[in-house]
Order: sequence, then C-alpha cells, then structure tokens
Amino acid sequence: MKLMRFGKEGQEKPGVHRDGTNFDVSAFIKDYDESFFTHQGLEKLAQVMAKEKLSPIDSKERIGSAIARPSKILCIGLNYAKHAKETGAAIPTEPILFMKSTTSLTGPFDHIIIPKNSEKTDWEVELAVVIGKKASYVSEAAAMDYVAGYVLHNDVSERAFQLERGGTWDKGKGCDSFAPLGPWMVTKDEIANPHQLRLWLNLNGKMMQDSNTDDLIFNIPQLISYCSHFMTLLPGDVISTGTPAGVGLGFSPNIYLKPGDVVELGIDGLGTSKQTVVAYQP
Repeated sequence: MKLMRFGKEGQEKPGVHRDGTNFDVSAFIKDYDESFFTHQGLEKLAQVMAKEKLSPIDSKERIGSAIARPSKILCIGLNYAKHAKETGAAIPTEPILFMKSTTSLTGPFDHIIIPKNSEKTDWEVELAVVIGKKASYVSEAAAMDYVAGYVLHNDVSERAFQLERGGTWDKGKGCDSFAPLGPWMVTKDEIANPHQLRLWLNLNGKMMQDSNTDDLIFNIPQLISYCSHFMTLLPGDVISTGTPAGVGLGFSPNIYLKPGDVVELGIDGLGTSKQTVVAYQP
C-alpha cells in the first residue's frame, strides 16, 4: 500500500495512492500517526481498500507529509561511503546519530524556506524508514519486523548552522521546511530489497546525486537495532538513513541553494518530490 496525506497545512487527511490516483480514506481512518501504527492500522487500511468504494482526491489538493508528525525524526550522518569521502570525513565506526525537529516536517511539494541569516542551505536525498511498533533493545536479526514502510526524504541542511556554530548538527537540520517527506509511505511488502534502490536528486534540472542504497555503510537492521539501544522507538517514528555523494557541501567551490532554485528527487518505488526554494519572510 501507498499511504499519503492531503489538505491544507495542519489540516491534512489520510489517503492512499493506487493505480496512479489518490483516494480519500478519512471516513475510515483518522490519521497516519502513532495510534494508527500501534493499533493495527495497516491491517485495517488494507480491509478498507479491499471492501470500500473510495472517492478520488481532487488533483488540485495539496499533498502533505506522508505521515503525521512523529515523536522523533532520527537521522544518520555520513552513512554512504562515497559521501564520507567527498566531505573528507573518516568512515564512521558507529552510526552518527542526530535529530531533526518535528516542526521541520513538511509536504513533498511545499517550498524549502531558506532560514533567516542563512548562506549555506543544502540538499540531501535520503531513504527514510517508518517504525511500525514500539522498539527497545531490538536485535539486528529481529529489526525488520519493526518496519512499517519506507518514504522519500529530503534532509535539507544549513551547513554553517550545522558545522560552524558550535555544538551538535541539530542546529542546521531542524529549521522550518527542512524535512519534506513523501509523496507516499510505501509499506515494506512492496519493496523487495531496500538495500538495492536507486536514489537521485537534481537541482534546476542538473543531476547532483545519483546513487544506490547498496552504498550504505550501516544497513537498515543495524540502524534500527543501534538506535533502539539509546532510546525507545515509537510507532510512526522516522529513521532517515543518510545521503549519498553529491551534496552542495561536497563540491569545490561549494554550491548552495538560493531563492528560485528547484530541487527534484526520487527513490525507486517511493515516487518523486519537488521543492522550490524561497527566501525567509517574517
């Protein structure tokens, strides 16, 4: 199944994508949130899709984040070997873990807002994993049992905030609009091998990132197990697995986003998203 959400910001309703069309399921499902995943929501949604006549969603409707605001958006840094090399960083011996604020969550076709006083806003196409049930001290062998599905994520980053302002990376990761998620959350049964997916991103029509998840340093079971040993993962939580080579920081000279730029990205089986860059306005 492909889960999606639609409607004005803050008023999104749940839907599904099937055979090229989005359908409204809000008469049967409240939202794709922690409660949904906790209480067998995916099973109930499958029954709804099999039995009910669903209404198509107007194509003019805004597409929101594929899932409702989770308790956590966890991200993994320097998790592609070629990306670590382009930034001059050593290959990590353990996953580098940071968080994006949940207020950075936005729709896949919403604008990227360059933060106030920013000069180094960057892009990062990533495969994100959605957790399906409460996870604590999970073994690698059991980790995939905790996956609800996968979603396309642009881990937008402000490099000066991230690397030049002291402290952790979080400062450059959690600005408003910095987590476009979607268009769909695709359930794990539709993705035969999440470690063999092409992911790509272009800027103003020029390909900047073009790689495959087979370049991951730490795979999905390792990441779920690792994160669950430091904090409890709740249903609906997101783990974004890192970005491949080709970010603006990796070019010489560096390339950063400016108002009017258009970023388009995609992952095999997870659809595409597209964001236009705009300047911050009070």
